[in-house]
Amino acid sequence: MFLDTPESVARRAARCRDVVMRPQVNFVADMQRRTILNLLTLGAVSVPYGWCLFGYISFFFPPAEGGGGAGVTATDALGNVVTFEGWLKENNAETRKLVQGIRGDATYLIVTKDKKIEDYALNAVCTHLGCVVPWNRAQNKFMCPCHGSQYDTTGKVVRGPAPLSLALAHVTDSGNGKVTLTPWTEQDFRTGQDPWWKP
Repeated sequence: MFLDTPESVARRAARCRDVVMRPQVNFVADMQRRTILNLLTLGAVSVPYGWCLFGYISFFFPPAEGGGGAGVTATDALGNVVTFEGWLKENNAETRKLVQGIRGDATYLIVTKDKKIEDYALNAVCTHLGCVVPWNRAQNKFMCPCHGSQYDTTGKVVRGPAPLSLALAHVTDSGNGKVTLTPWTEQDFRTGQDPWWKP
C-alpha cells in the first residue's frame, strides 16, 4: 500500500502551480452560419445524388420519338450516303438491294423498269420472327430462309407463317440528291388498311 509522503505531496503541488491553465474557448457557430453550412453541404451532396436519381427514373420512360415527318438518309453497307444518281448508276432496272433505313433496319430500295427508284421502300425484316428476308430473283419474291414466309414484289405477304406484310417507308429526295426514307403513316396501298408498324 502506497502512502503519500509530505515530499511527494509538495512535489505534486509545485507541478500543478507550473501548469498554466488556458481558458477553454467553446466556439459555437451562430444560427446563420449553421444555415449557410447546411445549405452548402446539401448543395454539394444533392448534385451527384440528384444525377443518379434522374438516371434511375428516366430508365422507366421510353425515349421520345422524332416528329412524324422526320426522315433518315439512306446509307449503303459501307455507311456511305446513298444518292439517287449514284444508286441508279450502280443498279440495273428491276433490282432490289438493301440500304440502312429507319431505326437502322435493313430496307430494300427498288429500281423500276423505267430505271427510277420506286417512291416506297420495303423494310426487310420478316414479320414472323425478325429474320432479314432476301430477294429471290428467280422466284420473283422475297423468301424468308428461316421459316419459309414469302412476300410478293411489293412486300405483301403471300405465304405464312408471317402474319403481316413488310413495313413500308417513303422514298424522297431531301433536296441535295440524297435518298431520304420517311415513315409511312398513310393506309397500306397493298391491303387498304392502316399500317401495322409504328410510324
